[in-house]
Amino acid sequence: MAANRKSQRIEPSFQGSGGRDDDDFHVGAGDRVAGGGRKAGGKPAKAARPRRSSGRRRQATGGGIFGLFRRLFYWCVVLGIWGAIGVGGLVLYYGARMPSATSWSIPDRPPNIKIFAVSGDAIANRGVTGGEALSLENMSPYIPQAVIAIEDRRFYSHFGVDPLGLARAMLTNVMTGRMVQGGSTLTQQLAKNMFLSPERTLERKVQEVLLAFWLEHKYSKDQILAMYLNRVFFGSNSYGVEAASRRYFNKSARDVNLGEAALLAGLLKAPSRLSPARDPEAAEARAQVVLGAMREEGFVTDTEIKTAMSQTPARAKSYWSGAQHYAADMVMAQLPGMIGDVTEDLVIDTTIDLDLEKKADEAITALLDKEGEKSSASQAALVSIDGTGAIRALVGGRDYAESQFDRASKAKRQPGSAFKPFVYAAALEAGRSPLSVRNDAPVKIGKWTPENYDQKYRGEVTLSSALAHSLNTIAAQLVMEVGPDDVIKLARRLGIESELQSNASIALGTSEVTLVELTAAYAPFMNGGYKATPHIIRRISTADGKVLYENTYDNPPRVLEPNIVSMMNGMMMRVITEGTGKNARIPGWPAAGKSGTTQSFRDALFVGYTSNLTTGVWFGNDDGKSMKKVTGGGLPAKAWSQFMTAAHEGLAPSPLFGTAGGGEPAVDATEPAPEGDQLFDIISRTLGTDERAADNGAAVASEQRGAVPLDDGLIPPADVGGERQPGTRRTTLLDVLLGG
Repeated sequence: MAANRKSQRIEPSFQGSGGRDDDDFHVGAGDRVAGGGRKAGGKPAKAARPRRSSGRRRQATGGGIFGLFRRLFYWCVVLGIWGAIGVGGLVLYYGARMPSATSWSIPDRPPNIKIFAVSGDAIANRGVTGGEALSLENMSPYIPQAVIAIEDRRFYSHFGVDPLGLARAMLTNVMTGRMVQGGSTLTQQLAKNMFLSPERTLERKVQEVLLAFWLEHKYSKDQILAMYLNRVFFGSNSYGVEAASRRYFNKSARDVNLGEAALLAGLLKAPSRLSPARDPEAAEARAQVVLGAMREEGFVTDTEIKTAMSQTPARAKSYWSGAQHYAADMVMAQLPGMIGDVTEDLVIDTTIDLDLEKKADEAITALLDKEGEKSSASQAALVSIDGTGAIRALVGGRDYAESQFDRASKAKRQPGSAFKPFVYAAALEAGRSPLSVRNDAPVKIGKWTPENYDQKYRGEVTLSSALAHSLNTIAAQLVMEVGPDDVIKLARRLGIESELQSNASIALGTSEVTLVELTAAYAPFMNGGYKATPHIIRRISTADGKVLYENTYDNPPRVLEPNIVSMMNGMMMRVITEGTGKNARIPGWPAAGKSGTTQSFRDALFVGYTSNLTTGVWFGNDDGKSMKKVTGGGLPAKAWSQFMTAAHEGLAPSPLFGTAGGGEPAVDATEPAPEGDQLFDIISRTLGTDERAADNGAAVASEQRGAVPLDDGLIPPADVGGERQPGTRRTTLLDVLLGG
């Protein structure tokens, strides 16, 4: 063994007698190739092979990794260049399809219409946006902070496109397997909303980026953010923070608190789905996420977050609430007819008194809540105007949030007996007086036989008493005496514009009218005989103060003579003091009016007035369903009294036009005229107006035309069932003495 080891130690020296390492390396290599390099003991020589072989492998391996990286870098550069060329080509191609950049401009924001009450308080904003534009300085600072925190945290540092945000969004979407984040900046969103269509295509995305670059170049960050906040959609038909704030919180965006700002910012992800009007819980949950983002960005402290999170979630109604929105809708309906198309922001001053508007809404709502269900009455409307025709209060229905249809100005319904004042006024103009006497008895006019509400007859009554107790038979007689056409002419003079049927039944209000025009037609009784054209707009101005329209109802025409007005006021005061309108009494105030009830109790109205206001009230159902014996002297008169009492609180009572200072009628005619057969016969024969002879002649004429005589032999005044004939009017002694 020792000899063997010794032989191994000297072998290299022997083999490489030249003493060079190169020879040693060469021999070793030759031995490996030839396979003959064995030691004296017959074993192969392996001592030097592992070291030399390992070194060569390390050299070969090191060169391969370096080459791989070198090739990878090379192809990355090549692909990057070609990618840049491709992207540039796409940009050039789609950019060329856009208008020249020199023609780009910010589209005008849709006009906003600010509507104000007489007090200067805002009623509503109307227009596409539903709110005015605010600068960042004028809105709550929490709003831009909340939007930046949740939508674009790098807004003030990127150049319109955020590569980091885009990469982060792409990574998140890939990891989750669905679209959970968007990479668009606020600038890109603004560009899309202002200039582009909503479809998702490569062309639109490229154009969006180009427009974002242009916006960032032309405008400051604050200007871009303000434009975005004033135009973005917040759900529920609200565009811009001002409209959304008023929509959801009933306040200006100037006064929004932290929690409300977080809720608004949270809506931007899905305005319709997260709207507090639709899903308050979802809206609040999203607001909590926004608050967390604001804290991460350092906009708010933990204490502020805690306070905001403890606030009650907003509970927005399905639409704007408040009766004043009926008035705002009426303004918008009339606006185009006054100035044409709206092309700029407008300021509209109205005649609405918000205090009266609130009292009217409360009166209607309270009575419907209390008695509506048991009376089968689901809707009501109210309109109140002053002596000039200015609408001071308008309630178009029970709840604007539930129904925006205006039943005061748009719905046409039969007024019932509320139309009778026009019949009586026409009779007074034809020479009758409040003391004229007519016979309340069964009447037949052609095939029509009008009956009183209680189906009772009172015999001889004065016109004043007949109106106070709303006797249908007397009204029918008067229409036939003066003629339906004359009644229609008078109603037209006073302000009724709807189509009226020229027949006897007009006496009972069978032609449909709106509550607004009916109420306005009563106003001449209040103001001394002048037409009161109903109007709600006083002035229309531009945002910079230029007046575009101003009403001219300050010089109305006379439509009734003072003596007619005086007699009508005395007669209609009795409706409230002793007739069908007793529920409409106002403590301490002289008032007059008339109730109206249509067939089967489908509609019930009361229209009345003091020396200050004329107010009309309607109760009923939208589908025309009958109420449970609700008359105009019931719910409508009660609501009228409640509103008018509140409206006149603190005012000194004043008499109606042409009545005694104490509020009593100028002429007292509470009892029918006494009969005096002998004296009546003498005077009537002397004047050639023998009533009995006239009645007998009318009976013969009626029978000849096929009319059926009444059971008691009474023939109603005028030529019943045919054309009106002279000499058939029923005349009493008082008529002769008073010129009736």
